[in-house]
Amino acid sequence: MRRLIEFIVAYSNIFIFLIYAAISLTMLFSFNPYQSSVFFTTANRAVGKYYQYTGRISEYFGLRDINLELQKQNSSLKIEVARLNEELKKLKGEAAYETLCRTDTVVGPVAYGIAQAVNVTTAYAYNYVTVNKGKSDGITDGMGVINRDGVVGIVSAVSDNYAVIISLLNHKLRLSCKIKGSGYIGSLTWDGQSPEYMMLEELPRHVTFERGDTVVTSGYSSAFPEGLPVGTVEDFYREEYDDNFYSVRVKLTTDYFRLGDVCIIGIPSEEERTVLEKDAYRQ
Repeated sequence: MRRLIEFIVAYSNIFIFLIYAAISLTMLFSFNPYQSSVFFTTANRAVGKYYQYTGRISEYFGLRDINLELQKQNSSLKIEVARLNEELKKLKGEAAYETLCRTDTVVGPVAYGIAQAVNVTTAYAYNYVTVNKGKSDGITDGMGVINRDGVVGIVSAVSDNYAVIISLLNHKLRLSCKIKGSGYIGSLTWDGQSPEYMMLEELPRHVTFERGDTVVTSGYSSAFPEGLPVGTVEDFYREEYDDNFYSVRVKLTTDYFRLGDVCIIGIPSEEERTVLEKDAYRQ
């Protein structure tokens, strides 16, 4: 306490000056409108500059949080766009499927209606699908069978009310296919390994394609028109017996574990061709 008193006494002149100066300035700005206006204008300008600089500093340090939030929003938008693209592809596929399976189709493939798969095998070398439509519904052997995802198989036997289909997962079936956008044809066969994959063989090495490309029907089969989806390219390598050709591992678009409804189609213009070829091969 004594030191405080000694300090005040030692600097008493300065304190007295400051007190008088404060009183004088107060009286000056309180009783003189011009000086008061200048003071407050200058003070407001200084305060504004202060807040401007402090605001910029706060914004700078807040940029990281803003950037993280923008990244989260951007990621969410990308996921949403991808989901919408998948929905759009699905809707387009369903629309094409419904168009192909209309019973009033006149040009191109004619559908004989939707059938329900009542039995599906996937664990054997020769797998089949049984559906609840038969001769009474206009079904005959050799007709193609598809679903919303792609090709299922070909009708091999028919009774009055049921039909048995050779599925793609069958060593007896070789389906003519190609890489979408390419005119080169290969044979799609099942190697008996996984019900999700097949092999596209005898594809010339000079054909250009990439993993993820779509494999479609070639149109050479009497059961299917050109361009129906079969699967996507998973991997490829040179064939062991002839390195001028590729063997392509194809991931099927058709899931035989949840087959559900299928559509049985016929191509009227192909009936004459099929009969002619059978007669020619007998000679």
